[in-house]
Amino acid sequence: MDKRAEIVKELIDKNWKSRRAFALEIGIAPSTLSSMLERGIGNASVDSVIKVCAGLGITTDQLQRMAEGEEVGSRGIETIAAHIDEDVTEEEIEEIKKYIDFIKSQRKN
Repeated sequence: MDKRAEIVKELIDKNWKSRRAFALEIGIAPSTLSSMLERGIGNASVDSVIKVCAGLGITTDQLQRMAEGEEVGSRGIETIAAHIDEDVTEEEIEEIKKYIDFIKSQRKN
């Protein structure tokens, strides 16, 4: 089995009520998520992988490093969230703000 798919399964099952709820929340069909987890992350579309990783609060690079057995902390996410390049459009900034709000909404009280 694809180690990345195993990690995604574990993260979803640990932090979400159901895989279906997770898929709907991040904007992909539950069948797409199921296919990704069964066939492997490498066989999924780039857009779907990015949505899944964003929904889990990790980058695709962090997912790959976890699959390779590396310890992955949150510092990379903090650095990315703290820096916005000058060539980012207003629409992209709004998307970043929505993503930040989404991540904050996932905090456990």
